Amino acid sequence: MNQAQREEMFARFQAANPHPTTELEYSSNFQLLIAVLLSAQATDKSVNIATRRFFPEHGTAAGLVALGEEGLAEYIKTIGLYRTKAKNAVATSRILQERFGGEVPPDRAVLESLPGVGRKTANVVLNTAFGMPTIAVDTHIFRVSNRTGLAPGKDVVAVEQRLERVVPRKYKQDAHHWLILHGRYVCVARKPKCPQCGVSDLCDFKEKTTA
Repeated sequence: MNQAQREEMFARFQAANPHPTTELEYSSNFQLLIAVLLSAQATDKSVNIATRRFFPEHGTAAGLVALGEEGLAEYIKTIGLYRTKAKNAVATSRILQERFGGEVPPDRAVLESLPGVGRKTANVVLNTAFGMPTIAVDTHIFRVSNRTGLAPGKDVVAVEQRLERVVPRKYKQDAHHWLILHGRYVCVARKPKCPQCGVSDLCDFKEKTTA
């Protein structure tokens, strides 16, 4: 895929979905951070089902600290790795409460130092909560970037670095969401829905599906 094709690809994504956003449900930057932390190796749908149970009453840093690991684990046990996630979420909440008044700071280094918060989670929060043009590479974006030829790379860091170079600046703010949605609903893992794809003519994938 050449740069003109990349430009066209994102122009079409924008035309089809001018204001993309995460499918996670939240009402504060803190809740977004916790939802993204919980979403590792889990679907947004499963996370939303769980957070609806505890966000209304416990959806602040102080609320999760008070709830504690065991209390949170009961709410999220339908999500994979729930015990580890409960431990990390409460530990992160405690740090935010003690050091930042319960608020989420727009600082990558601080975010990545929090328990359970890696580079991908930090990128999502910086992009969605603070409007920074970061691109978080999850399994969907990794697949789409390699399969289409948009930004091939051997690992998520390589793909992120390539995307940072090749995504046109005017599309960087929303690129993360467009690519995730494309990978989640169209360029799916087992059998991509090429006939339904609005950018299939720009894609380098050789084994396009016909039905």
